[in-house]
Amino acid sequence: MWSAVRPYTARLLAAGLAGVAAELCGLGLVAAAAWLIARAAQQPGLAALSLAIVAVRGFAVAKGSLRYAERLAGHDVALRALAELRGRVFDALAARRRDLASRDGDALTRMVSDVDAVQDLLLRCLLPAVAAVVCGVAGVVVCAVAAPGAAFVVAGGLLAAGVVVPWVAWASGGRAAARAAAERERLAVRALDLLEGGAELAVFGASGRFAAAARESAARLEDAERVTTRVAGGVTAAGFLLQGLTAAGAAWVAVNAGADEVAVAVVALTALVAVEAVLPLASAAQRLREVLPASRRVAALLAAPPPPRPERPRPLPRGPLAVDFLGVRVAYDDARDDASGTYALDGVDLTVERGRRVAVVGASGAGKSTLLAAISGEVRPESGTVRLGGQDVAFCDPGEVRSAVRGLTQDAHVFATTVRGNLMLARPDATQAQLEAAARRARLLEVVDGLPGGWDTVVGEGGRGLSGGQRQRLLLARALLADPPVLVLDEPAEALDPATADEITRELLTLPGGGTLLLVTHRLAALAAADEVIVLDRGKVVQRGRHENLLGRPGAYRDLWESELLTT
Repeated sequence: MWSAVRPYTARLLAAGLAGVAAELCGLGLVAAAAWLIARAAQQPGLAALSLAIVAVRGFAVAKGSLRYAERLAGHDVALRALAELRGRVFDALAARRRDLASRDGDALTRMVSDVDAVQDLLLRCLLPAVAAVVCGVAGVVVCAVAAPGAAFVVAGGLLAAGVVVPWVAWASGGRAAARAAAERERLAVRALDLLEGGAELAVFGASGRFAAAARESAARLEDAERVTTRVAGGVTAAGFLLQGLTAAGAAWVAVNAGADEVAVAVVALTALVAVEAVLPLASAAQRLREVLPASRRVAALLAAPPPPRPERPRPLPRGPLAVDFLGVRVAYDDARDDASGTYALDGVDLTVERGRRVAVVGASGAGKSTLLAAISGEVRPESGTVRLGGQDVAFCDPGEVRSAVRGLTQDAHVFATTVRGNLMLARPDATQAQLEAAARRARLLEVVDGLPGGWDTVVGEGGRGLSGGQRQRLLLARALLADPPVLVLDEPAEALDPATADEITRELLTLPGGGTLLLVTHRLAALAAADEVIVLDRGKVVQRGRHENLLGRPGAYRDLWESELLTT
């Protein structure tokens, strides 16, 4: 995790030095001002005060300037490190998506809250600690010069405020901080369920139950944060009490040691500033206890070995690619061959020639989406081989496979940006003519013309602001714009009216050009245009052939056709 900060070590060092210098200037300012005020009361000549006057002005100006420089450099390092680290976490989550057991809410927590913890580690823990140590040592030195006996009192106060109080904050707030971190993660998961799955929860009458669970998590989080707030308040009060006692004790020792009034004033005020510099260590310790679990999660994610990659990846040929399945078996959740029949794909043998347009049909849960995921490498077969263009996917570069097999999947996402921006994710160098061509094929062009900002209309996260059909057209247009060697489309006409859905499906299967097409659909009316129809049932290929030939004989395809006729 610290590797994200390493490129900015020089800037971080500059921020630390600026913070230390600012604290020293603050200490010097108070010491010089105390000496000046006490000495001026003795009414010496102006020449005797001129150096102190200049010192007060210089320390005052320098403190503000150095503090600004420290904030500027520190936040610059933190924000740059956050940007780089967030990219690494995103890449790690994307690379391990199929291997992670975490839900989307956990991934969101890692991307936002956990990564933000790095900023607090730098700005609220590391930099204040360095400045506090240096300023504390300098305060002891100043007091030792003014009144040697008082330096021991100041050193004791610094140890109490800078070591004992932070340890108490760490120990007493640790359990509450751990509870708060856990509840914050649970609340993120439940809030995301409500936000992203609100419509589905409402349909199944589960909105109240999920909302109650979210409120329960929020209440537990509030309780944990209330405890941490009480600890923080107690720690702050203890720090201020120690600050006052240290200043009073140092002044008392200086007076009893026979120091003059100028030295007493310098000792008292220097003790105040020195202890004040270490007071942030208590809140830093408490915050460190809170962010350590988050930083450990990020570090564990980045340190985890990536999915295995071939040592010498085999290149994929250019142009449309043939797809071959040789005895492919895929099981989710470590399922094995048992009475429950939990294989998503069970010994699939299948060949799709390059450039062919093939429809994949079957009842829900038949394994259609898993078939597409196996082609793109998103799921690994438990046994068997998947080939693209004659090359075993297991021996190809995963990035090249993802580039070669693209399209519209069930988890396709609409980002909170413009319509144009969402489309150009598929092809950043696309021209306006290419955008319009893809939009026209997906029936999106009329939607864009009706939007207030046209192509530059901003849509919400997940497609908020668009209807279900408009969102589906946008996703389909993005898939068509990519124009990969193998185009996979999972229910591309979902949420569209039947006439439009059949029209789009027919065009996808008949228009020339493009790569090999595998289209998953529940609608069979337009499949006469397909080169071949593949029927899956319980993870197995049970029928394949032309639409009209399959309808001419009994079997799963004719059952699906009759079922569709009944529902329409």
